[in-house]
Amino acid sequence: MLGTSKMLARMKTKLIYMSTIKLKTNINCDSCVAKVTPFIEKEEGIEKWAVDTTTKDKVLTVETDSLTEDQVKAIVENAGFKIKE
Repeated sequence: MLGTSKMLARMKTKLIYMSTIKLKTNINCDSCVAKVTPFIEKEEGIEKWAVDTTTKDKVLTVETDSLTEDQVKAIVENAGFKIKE
């Protein structure tokens, strides 16, 4: 049997399920990353993000606990960038 403190610790533990979303974009350079940053940073639910501007596909990787792919696409598009299919 668990002690009271261990039972309380288990009851207070919240499991957070993260998903990783990867999108091809036209975010090409550091200046573009700087432009999209405030749009991404203000969103609740984005825990971590990065754009690989060194590859042809300019992949945006977002780790989120609540946003859908469509919501992330809308954020990028609202910042003035495009999602490539």
